[in-house]
Amino acid sequence: MIRLAVLGSGSGSNCQSIFNAIKDGRLDAEVVIVLSDNPDAYILERARQHGVPAEVIDCCGFKNKFPLEVQEAVAKKLQELKVDMVCLAGFMRLVKEPLLSAFPNRILNIHPALLPAFPGVEAWKQALEAGAKQAGCTVHYVDAGMDTGEILMQAYVPVLPGDTAESLHARIQVQEHILYPAAILSALSRL
Repeated sequence: MIRLAVLGSGSGSNCQSIFNAIKDGRLDAEVVIVLSDNPDAYILERARQHGVPAEVIDCCGFKNKFPLEVQEAVAKKLQELKVDMVCLAGFMRLVKEPLLSAFPNRILNIHPALLPAFPGVEAWKQALEAGAKQAGCTVHYVDAGMDTGEILMQAYVPVLPGDTAESLHARIQVQEHILYPAAILSALSRL
């Protein structure tokens, strides 16, 4: 069985969609650990509710930086757990070396925009501010850039008249929860 690790910083709704897909038989995999850089993130509680080990990544007091020594420790832990694929689910730090080389072409991210447009944070707000007619979400392989890796799958969401950042984001999240498990399945078929 394919062994997944999920890294997140927030509520973990995309992690929940992975748990649901596994439970429903749509994804033949097992989440073996959930890690968060935020000790108060609800993603940790979601993991515990599913009997999955949940641990905090100590980023040494840095608000945004993912220090090299911390990434080394995370890579080592995931290798010890024999993780096959790493799924970023709202993880708000840039993954670099040595995690990238420890899991080459085996780290996925879900982003709330139709990449390459609107990389970075609050992409749905960027789309609204730019007057985009379509928004959506993208699952991509992680590389050393910010949301620049090879695109695996996308889902489109129309921007409706009167949309607010909140209403658009909510509709994008519905599509994320469908897209991410499907994209993970697609990526696993490439392993």
